[in-house]
Amino acid sequence: MNVVELKHPLIEHKLSILRDEKTGTKEFRELISEIAMFLCYEAMSNVKLNKTVINTPIEKMVIGRLNEDKYAFVPILRAGMGMLDGVIRVVPNAKIGHIGMYRDEETFEPINYFFKVPKDIDRKEVFLLDPMLATGGSAIDAIALLKEKGVKKISFLCIIASPEGIEKVLEKYKDVKIYCAHIDRELNKNKYICPGLGDAGDRIFGTK
Repeated sequence: MNVVELKHPLIEHKLSILRDEKTGTKEFRELISEIAMFLCYEAMSNVKLNKTVINTPIEKMVIGRLNEDKYAFVPILRAGMGMLDGVIRVVPNAKIGHIGMYRDEETFEPINYFFKVPKDIDRKEVFLLDPMLATGGSAIDAIALLKEKGVKKISFLCIIASPEGIEKVLEKYKDVKIYCAHIDRELNKNKYICPGLGDAGDRIFGTK
């Protein structure tokens, strides 16, 4: 129940273009942003709204309104930045944090180099952003950093997830919910997701 996979023809269609090695940087970046927006819609499907009285051009009414200040988006640098534009379209006044990590190519372990979040992050619901959930190492380290700051509710949003990464994260943090566009088959010997879509950061920023 702690994993939600978006199963929709439009998502599969967008993933088919995203995965294609012939897809260029501009289109790849746009698709990452679009799918992130859909993930955000799903992840916020049960948020609580405050009752607000407004006047329409016809009459007064009571309607639900989101307190956007209660939410924060935290991309894992650098690939997570590719998802940020999509999610802030949904909640434009949410606060933004950043966690910087890169993968050691020999040990495959994440190395942390930057951590900056809003000072009242402990009072917010946090959506952690990273296009790929591969080994789960970066996600686990990022979740640990947020929990050290007192964050109580964390959702992890990713485009592609591996079964191994999902298992590792939920084994460590049973209270975290994972939202992904697709769960792929497995990790290869180099810890890349198969069939995957390659290195998301390189394809987002055109660095390879």
